[in-house]
Amino acid sequence: MPLAQVRTGATMPTPEPKPLSSEKSDTAQKILDAARDALLDSGFAAMSTRKVADRAGVPLSQIHYHFGSKEQLILAILAEENNSLIQRQSNMFALDISLSERWSLACDYLDADLESGYVRVLQEMMAAGWSSDDVRRQMNEIFDAWGHVLLDVAEQALDAGVDFGPFTPREVTSLVASVFVGAESLILLGREGADIPFRQALRRIGEAIASIESSADSALTEPQS
Repeated sequence: MPLAQVRTGATMPTPEPKPLSSEKSDTAQKILDAARDALLDSGFAAMSTRKVADRAGVPLSQIHYHFGSKEQLILAILAEENNSLIQRQSNMFALDISLSERWSLACDYLDADLESGYVRVLQEMMAAGWSSDDVRRQMNEIFDAWGHVLLDVAEQALDAGVDFGPFTPREVTSLVASVFVGAESLILLGREGADIPFRQALRRIGEAIASIESSADSALTEPQS
């Protein structure tokens, strides 16, 4: 989610693993990889730990030993992927580029995350969070982390002279998060097409931001009478 979607160092807590030897660490990674493939193939509801164990070529007991439950296994996958993406976003936002250029990169990341399956994993866990308190809590921590990223960017843009009109940085952050998450959900449902061009529309927002930036720059450089 290109949230859409952190202040440096904010990461989602992962299940506490038991101390692992290098051999057992390899087993845990095999389980994570198999679970991710199973999730993308059939979704969270249809996935079982036995199917994951069969796919990974390990005894079912190994899943319970390393991860405890199906939910914790999937949350471990999500944490692993999300932490790397948070770092990616933090690196991008550290670049000395304009808000419109950052928006364009966020759209590029959306394309990449749809292709990699990260968006599907995220959306599957959102759905699981509707009926699981543990999943809901950890999903909210993920969205809080992404929200901090967006809030930092919005506040930096405001300091740089970008006019958000009546919107506060927090309101802008809420709207951006909603736009990206909603677009991701509908794209996964197959709703995107020539008549409903979600990603094209998102990139148009970047063009609108660039126009605002250009107007702000012109106002700053105009000679004062």
